[in-house]
Amino acid sequence: MNYNIVTTPKRVVIFGRSGSGKSTFAAELHKILNLPLHHLDKHFYQSNWASRNYQEFLEIQQRIVNNNLWIVDGNNTKSLEMRYKRADLVLYFNYPRWLCYLRIFKRLFYKDSAIDDRAEECRETIRLDLLRYMWSFENMVAERINLLKEKYPQTQFVEIKNNRDLKNFKNTILSKPHEQN
Repeated sequence: MNYNIVTTPKRVVIFGRSGSGKSTFAAELHKILNLPLHHLDKHFYQSNWASRNYQEFLEIQQRIVNNNLWIVDGNNTKSLEMRYKRADLVLYFNYPRWLCYLRIFKRLFYKDSAIDDRAEECRETIRLDLLRYMWSFENMVAERINLLKEKYPQTQFVEIKNNRDLKNFKNTILSKPHEQN
């Protein structure tokens, strides 16, 4: 599949099911495009997975997306529109459920230390609510995605369903000359 990316994106949203490879790819894209990278989990959670005040979290996100250059990795679907409407490119990582489950269990034993996507003292863990969230993720976001695609047609939306899609997307991005930001 070829992706019609006309210009190098300057504001990128990456979201999808846990374990789909969002944070790993966000770190890779950060190196390719030299854009500031923001992992939402680092802003949503405080130490030991304690949630930050939601209004404060929204204010942090708003400050991020008010900038002209960024990659934002993470879900928080309630505030997805805040990021989506300012993005040049939205990447939806929609890998198979079984693979995402396998990956989150693998992360318990092997966490790539180069991926700094957690707040202080938020160790890798698997909770029943995470497994439920992962199971219903596609259904939970399908309508919202369709509404956002209609409302913001200027924002390019790319669904990545497997490693072949990801490889093709990377080749598209790598084939573009990139400005130094």
